[in-house]
Amino acid sequence: MQQQILARAPMRAMPALGNKTMTGQIVSQRMIVRRSGSRFMKIEALAVGDKLPADLKFNFFDAEGNMQEITVGNLTKGKKVVLFAVPGAFTPTCSLKHLPGFIEKADELKSKGVDTIACISVNDAFVMDAWGKSVGADGKILMLADGSAVFAKAIGAELDLNDKGLGVRSRRYAMLVDDGAVKVLNLEEGGAFTVSSADDILSAL
Repeated sequence: MQQQILARAPMRAMPALGNKTMTGQIVSQRMIVRRSGSRFMKIEALAVGDKLPADLKFNFFDAEGNMQEITVGNLTKGKKVVLFAVPGAFTPTCSLKHLPGFIEKADELKSKGVDTIACISVNDAFVMDAWGKSVGADGKILMLADGSAVFAKAIGAELDLNDKGLGVRSRRYAMLVDDGAVKVLNLEEGGAFTVSSADDILSAL
């Protein structure tokens, strides 16, 4: 299937990464997500203003312990949603800082109009459910499994950790999505934790 190219001009400023703002990093031509069978072409770099790929799916366990499936479209349509991703469940920074920070600030985020807060990782739904329970995320954070890194790859956030025996994971990030469109995007370099905390999202609301 021939790739479709979308011209984008002028170039836009990206939110801060570390202590500097990335300006002019969005190339003038970028691939857009197009379905080809069950495969999706990758976005070179997700940007503020982009629409998330609506028909991609996550798995999660509901409050009754049943595995469910939800599309990005159903998750975000008509809602204000915070999505944050981690390189792996049960890993030190993710378990001690990133996820607990969003649990602690969940009520404050929702008081500012956020409908759903979801944590995404390239792990299976069983691992995500167990991890959420272990840190008290139930009822506050929706624990979403991107088991085959399909979403991470589709938005250009995949992280190659094959040299560490961890396969392909997701870069750490936090984003604010309004009705499927990215309003705030704080994307970390690899697994760093400098701009994607709950406080960083709160400061943008």
